[in-house]
Amino acid sequence: MKKIFLFIGVIVAAGQTELSACTNFLFTKSTTRDGSTSVTYAADSHALFGELYHWPAADWPEGSMLNIYRWHSGEYLGQIPQVRHTYNVIGNMNEHQLAIGETTYGGRPELENQSGAIMDYGSLIYITLQRAANAREAIVTMVELVEKYGYASSGESFSISDPDEVWIMEMIGKGEGEKGAVWVARMVPDGYVCAHANQARITTFPLDGKTSISSDKLKNIYNKEVTTVYAKDVVSFAKQKNFYPQQAKNSDFSFSDTYNPVDFGGARGCEIRVWAFFNELSSDMAPYWGYATGTDIKRDEKGYALNRMPLWIKPNRKADVLEIMDFMRNHLEGTELDMRKDPGAGPYECPYRWRPMSYTVDGKEYVMERATATQQTAFSFVSQSRSWLPDEVGGILWFGVDDAASSVYFPMYTASTRTPASFAAGNGSMNQFTGDAAFWVFNQMTNFAYSRYNVIHPDIRKKQKDLETKYLAYSQVTDAAAMSLMEQNRETAVEFLTDFSCNTGDQLTNTWRDLYGTLFARYMDGNIRTIVPGEKDPKVTNTPHPEAYLRSIIEYMGDKQEVVK
Repeated sequence: MKKIFLFIGVIVAAGQTELSACTNFLFTKSTTRDGSTSVTYAADSHALFGELYHWPAADWPEGSMLNIYRWHSGEYLGQIPQVRHTYNVIGNMNEHQLAIGETTYGGRPELENQSGAIMDYGSLIYITLQRAANAREAIVTMVELVEKYGYASSGESFSISDPDEVWIMEMIGKGEGEKGAVWVARMVPDGYVCAHANQARITTFPLDGKTSISSDKLKNIYNKEVTTVYAKDVVSFAKQKNFYPQQAKNSDFSFSDTYNPVDFGGARGCEIRVWAFFNELSSDMAPYWGYATGTDIKRDEKGYALNRMPLWIKPNRKADVLEIMDFMRNHLEGTELDMRKDPGAGPYECPYRWRPMSYTVDGKEYVMERATATQQTAFSFVSQSRSWLPDEVGGILWFGVDDAASSVYFPMYTASTRTPASFAAGNGSMNQFTGDAAFWVFNQMTNFAYSRYNVIHPDIRKKQKDLETKYLAYSQVTDAAAMSLMEQNRETAVEFLTDFSCNTGDQLTNTWRDLYGTLFARYMDGNIRTIVPGEKDPKVTNTPHPEAYLRSIIEYMGDKQEVVK
């Protein structure tokens, strides 16, 4: 059960704090209703503050150096040469509509430490967004950075999308005595969706051929026929370390099963989130339930799992951006592990479980579920890269803070030259509460709702969907206006998009702050207060307790609370 802890919050390994327990869903052009590519990302950590990062485009003098700090912890790692020009980056998406997300899978512990390495996975993402204009350039940039400066993190899965292509890339360091990382990157075929959630998912992959190249041929990645790229020593390094049998065929090599073998925790705490997403878009997922729950993992003689889910699936319908947002709000609804339905949910069907998530009774170990939507989300997003629009207009990062199930995604155009003040980096921290920061405003609401979830959350859900539907309509009008302005003056169009994004974000924070006050007054003290027109005082009602909850009290208390007549 160690792995379930590894992927449930913040882990501390080798003196460093890393994000984990994140979730990514990947959509190719033909799987969305409007033809955009999209990736989702939830940055789940009990210690990360939710804010919207911004790096403005810049030109740098020759010889400039860039300081590298570990993302999240702020630890100084070293310096690398700066490039002459860097792109505008809003959160995890840049001005060229390139988006990058991640999930940490950890992998073999002996590969976690690499003395002298200065490129952690967060720096890798945000530096690449400043330097690469499309997905293939991003892969090249990431590979070159870890080869030159070493890889200072454990195993990672990356989602990389541009207006035309979506890739999944998995990487793990080489450990002490080695430099850099081994990795595989695969382009998701158009018409398919993919996902990863803290368990490496790339298994076998094609080796050298028309569509697949090793890293010593990396210059050929810009050939559109190439859809798989991998480190030239990804197999030989595994054999050298005795992770993969010397006599085994290279063609049978599985990246995930070798560098991050799936166990109960990897399935139950991680792959089950992928299963839940795939199950929303496919009627063929029932056979994988035993695998996804960790109760029936079949293995071959190498220890490889035989009944794993596919890396990607062909969905049974196209999804629009509002539906993609809702995929991030899953609590295993409709399954036997529906988090609203077991006793841990309490009488108000709260689909959340406080840590720790495993427990022991009578010498047996048990685990509570880890679903896609979780209370410790710092921020999450849904990217939209739209090939039919110029980059200035085409890139939107739908951004939200705190638990995705109760948050609201607002449209942030990635050409914007600033971020909303209430979401801006530096406005508050995990150690500094401020009512001006969206993160704290949303957390106040969400934590209040957890107390009586099935009573309070429906009001939040209604407002959430009203706002997101309105924002989508507004963005369509904004697209048209920006396109008209682009014909006149690019800078004016960019400033227009910036104003729209920032005003929308800050108005959302104000709206949510007011809604919290309204709902707090309505539901405080366990009551439901309804305004009666013309009356000074509200009508006060209470919801009855569920019978199963009442019976559990009787079973514990016996006749101590029975009314004597």
